[in-house]
Amino acid sequence: MSRIAILETGAPPSALQPRFGDYGDMFYALLGDGFVTQRFDVAAGALPDAAAFDGAILTGSAAGVYEDHAWLPPLFDWIRGAKGRTRLVGVCFGHQAMAQALGGRVEQSDRGWGVGLHVYEVVSPEPWMQPAAPRIALPCSHQDQVVEKPPEARVWLASGFTPFAGLAWGTDAISIQPHPEFAPDFAAALAEGRRGRIADAVLDQARTSLEAPNDRAIVGGWIRRFLGG
Repeated sequence: MSRIAILETGAPPSALQPRFGDYGDMFYALLGDGFVTQRFDVAAGALPDAAAFDGAILTGSAAGVYEDHAWLPPLFDWIRGAKGRTRLVGVCFGHQAMAQALGGRVEQSDRGWGVGLHVYEVVSPEPWMQPAAPRIALPCSHQDQVVEKPPEARVWLASGFTPFAGLAWGTDAISIQPHPEFAPDFAAALAEGRRGRIADAVLDQARTSLEAPNDRAIVGGWIRRFLGG
């Protein structure tokens, strides 16, 4: 079985964890059978030996990659050192961290919060995208965005709201801004917890959007195929 390191860069709000678990639980469920996972608390200074794993997933976080956290520079160094030594998957904050570490730029977007179910176009089909899909709908929850992609990265997923929604480097590193690991009810509860920070109309539309069909199963399959080599 493939050994996967889960780099936990954050955690859901504590009030939601008894019902939904943490990000490690969500990715464990997303991967399913055929993978053995080991978690690493990045904020506590825990980082794996990349060569000891078949792949690594960098999770979401409430932190911004441009903020002054002592654990961020070691994480960026780890990403640069791990690239080429194991398969990398970054999701949301993990997507942004990979972009920032590898020569891109992340900012708090003037487009505002992205919440609810967003639709993205697949602009660069990749071999691990089986079954293929021209577009996907996934939950998202972010205010920051990649605004300048790293020079070596190619864009594989985009939307009008998030032009750099998916990036890939060579054949062994990919990242994605939305959350294939988020169940719709968790995404709705997470968004609701931000009422007062996000306009009511945006949150109400987000909750309605999450009732529509999504492509979590398809994208989960893509990630499993990518990590499985």
